[in-house]
Amino acid sequence: MNGGRFGVDFLSTYEEGIKREWVIGNGLGGYASSTIIGAETRTYHGLLVAAPENSPGRLLLLSTLDEEISINEELYKLAIHRYPEKIFPEGFKHLSEFNRIPFPLWVYQPGDFTVKKKVFMVHNSNTTFVLYDITSRREGALLRIFPLVSSRDFNLTARSGYLSFFQRAGTSEVKLASSTGFTFSISSNLEYHPEPIWYYNLEYDTEKQRGLNFQEDNFNPGYFESKLETGTSRFFIAASTGDISSLTLEQVDKLYLREANRQNLLALDSKLTEPFALKLLKATDSFVVKNRITGENTVIAGYHWYSDWGRDAMISLPGLLLIPYRFEDARSTLNNFARYCRRGLIPNTFPAFGGDPVYNTVDASLWFIHALDRYFAYTQDFLFLSDIWDTVHEIIDNYYSGTDFGIGMDPDYLIRQGPQLTWMDAKIGEWAVTPRAGKACEVNALWYNALKTASYLGTLLGEDVSEYENLAAGVVSNFENAFWNPETNCLFDLISQDEAGNEVKDPAIRPNQIFVVSLPYTMLSPEKERAIVDRVEKDLLTPFGLRTLSSDHPLYKGQYRGDALNRDTAYHNGTVWPWLLGAYVKAYLKVHGYSNSHLESMKTLLEGFDEHLETAGIGTISEVFDGDYPHSPGGTIAQAWSVAEILRAYVEDVLGIKP
Repeated sequence: MNGGRFGVDFLSTYEEGIKREWVIGNGLGGYASSTIIGAETRTYHGLLVAAPENSPGRLLLLSTLDEEISINEELYKLAIHRYPEKIFPEGFKHLSEFNRIPFPLWVYQPGDFTVKKKVFMVHNSNTTFVLYDITSRREGALLRIFPLVSSRDFNLTARSGYLSFFQRAGTSEVKLASSTGFTFSISSNLEYHPEPIWYYNLEYDTEKQRGLNFQEDNFNPGYFESKLETGTSRFFIAASTGDISSLTLEQVDKLYLREANRQNLLALDSKLTEPFALKLLKATDSFVVKNRITGENTVIAGYHWYSDWGRDAMISLPGLLLIPYRFEDARSTLNNFARYCRRGLIPNTFPAFGGDPVYNTVDASLWFIHALDRYFAYTQDFLFLSDIWDTVHEIIDNYYSGTDFGIGMDPDYLIRQGPQLTWMDAKIGEWAVTPRAGKACEVNALWYNALKTASYLGTLLGEDVSEYENLAAGVVSNFENAFWNPETNCLFDLISQDEAGNEVKDPAIRPNQIFVVSLPYTMLSPEKERAIVDRVEKDLLTPFGLRTLSSDHPLYKGQYRGDALNRDTAYHNGTVWPWLLGAYVKAYLKVHGYSNSHLESMKTLLEGFDEHLETAGIGTISEVFDGDYPHSPGGTIAQAWSVAEILRAYVEDVLGIKP
């Protein structure tokens, strides 16, 4: 593989160049992102998408930088924009190389000039730096850099009639205040010249394909300028919500080196040496961020548009934070969600990244107990376990007695829940695309696992755990009889009731049953566990994860694309999810054994993502893939639990590195 490095074969056409994207985070939920040719194809693309303290969400501030070099009558434009019926300029035609590692780097060869441009962000700061090394083989050339800015929610587009800006210009800096109430600065070691204009009708290809708003305007307050001497000259542009007025090139170089060293230390601390594991490790860092209200850690579910989700955070925690030995961050993340536990429910999401939590989830709290168990397995942190024990007790007590959203235990000891509370929760208006109100197979597997986990951890703390054991025994006595489907030799996905109150069992072959085998505490015989794994392998396994529905089912949708209606219809009805492969690998090895041939088979399966790391989101793993061949990627270009579970399965289950 090319290790994140791309030559002219990938850069010489617009169509090829926009297929691959990059994203880097700042530890606060902010980021910088674009395509490898610098063309913005999403409303989410920008060089500074900030998560400022005084904003409920993330704001796109610096969209892009348009660079141009002029000499005599020659003019070389390095920028690229899509307008209606036109692409202009076509700066990608000067591109000779893009390299993602350690930070995005572009090499342009316009005429007698070589331009090396790299982008990085300062950790825990809403600040982006762009560094330029420009080699000129001619006298008298002039460099100009035009910043294109906005001040909008990163989900939306904005027009010039909606936005306006006030600027205060300095010799090498401009401070901008927008009509939306936000201020930020752009600074440089070049000379600044105010000359405000608007760029109208910029278009975003991906948003157009998704049936969303795809046109907007950007404001250009002026330009930064310098003459180019023969030889190599070095410049920087910095954009920030903070004070950057006194920055020097030497300070920027030190910040770059510090951030590179921080990333190198993450690899050293993990003690991992396998090349594939180290690639995934690098991808974990951007998902780990600070909650701006509590100061505790949390997990961004995916880039670009997700915030922190409880279910995703708990499932991702072992791979994102325990495998890399980031135990303090893991403890902080558990604390963050425990802090918001209400009536036994940890939040499903903080919708505006720091806004009021929403609790509409049945499984996040049960995954919380699983994540706590894995944290304790790695750390033996009795003090933290003791501190957080009340949350464990609160979860189980409320699930037993009943809590919000129709969540509670029936007389058969099995957990039922209201509509759209499992991870298969897509809705179109009031229509539940995948209705799963009732008793879901994986929820009850998680319930049993939570009870046995609480019994084990509670015993270590000297607690009376007899109630947990009694409840677990009740679940075991009813689960198999309720969920086993002899006709398909696997589990019913859901047990619900029709309008007349009659019990209805859904025989759809879905991947949720894999957790009945993969969780630490399970209920079925080895023969039935193997039958489940065999059925999942036969009907659902692909090179990039498990389908969410068997292709034999009449509701199966093999392609995740088009507008929101088409995408949401396919989301859990055939679309492949990589994170499910983590549970599959664990379950497969459990039922087939850890022989060298089986380990090698699972290793090959997981390493199949090595090629994907060079395709959609460079260096990371997408949210979903098509159910049909060739299984094209879709959804977010970087998904936390995709990366986390592939890494966890590779390290723990295949390499055998675990507590």
